[in-house]
Amino acid sequence: MTALPDRFCPADGARVPGGSLEWACPVCRGPLDLDFSPTPAPLAALSGRVNSLWRYAESLPLPAPAISLGEGRTPLVELTPEISAKLDFLMPTLSFKDRGAVVLAALAGHLGPDRVIADSSGNAGTAVAAYCARAGLPCTVYVPAGTPPRKLAQIGAHGARLEVVDGGRESTARAARAAAGTPGTFYASHVHNPYFLQGTKTYVHELWEDLGGRLPDALVVPVGNGTLLLGAALAVRELHAAGLIAKAPALYAVQAAAVAPLAEAWRAGAADLVGETPAAATSAEGIAIPCPPRARQILAAVREFRGSFLTVTDEQIAAARRDLAARGLYVEPTGVACWAAVRDGALDGRTAVVPLCGAGAKA
Repeated sequence: MTALPDRFCPADGARVPGGSLEWACPVCRGPLDLDFSPTPAPLAALSGRVNSLWRYAESLPLPAPAISLGEGRTPLVELTPEISAKLDFLMPTLSFKDRGAVVLAALAGHLGPDRVIADSSGNAGTAVAAYCARAGLPCTVYVPAGTPPRKLAQIGAHGARLEVVDGGRESTARAARAAAGTPGTFYASHVHNPYFLQGTKTYVHELWEDLGGRLPDALVVPVGNGTLLLGAALAVRELHAAGLIAKAPALYAVQAAAVAPLAEAWRAGAADLVGETPAAATSAEGIAIPCPPRARQILAAVREFRGSFLTVTDEQIAAARRDLAARGLYVEPTGVACWAAVRDGALDGRTAVVPLCGAGAKA
């Protein structure tokens, strides 16, 4: 078996061996990072490689698994002369979460657990269920009551057991974490497990390749738990350290106005969350996270890359969704949040890419 790098806690430095099923810092119970410093391959070296995210082998902590469904390499289409959209809703399970889920499932295959569990409002759970099915791993997905029926149907169709939890995302996460303590359990947490971020960072590697070895002036990403943003930050650091980009793009984070704890902390100039943000109804349920565990890292990454936080109302999301549909792109509400935030000129003419993260058929 390939040796797995250790994980460590970014808050207190505690370390966890690479082959352990431990999913959180043993000291503070916070999320872990991966002790892994790759050097991405130059652009010319990518010619002729497999047409999936596994083409970036030098940047990934695991070899390409047999369970791959061809995830990654999604198209980039122009919305305006300055702004393009990356169509990550064209992934095998119809959301960008496949990027991280395939890496988690590959890791679980290495570790050989008795069962896999995940918690999600839909898309991450669906992706984990699909890749566990592909890998032959028994899977249970904890979902909050009120999860869209189509997402529940998709999770169940992959053979995963569903545990519906009364309450919102926080209650669901607590239930899953309690179950994760059972011996022999692999917690496929898209929040706590750093391997998920190793998958989402390929979003930026693909942009860099498709744009001919450069990145736009700004990357605009939706943020709930921050897995795409933190993965993007990893990739930008790697590409810059390897001398493959001369300048890092600004990093903009988009939240739903109804549940925007990170945007509130940003406006307060804080390094972490301030006060408590109550759960609230919003069409962008995929980013409605009142207390993201990696809040400090998210805020620090936006500061590091000279970005900011933007918020959008449900009315703006609905209008942006209609606009994209009129352009031939049918996307779920969470997935249009970034276009809603920037389509009226918020970036002052700078070039940018927004992700369309989930298919409209899921909503």
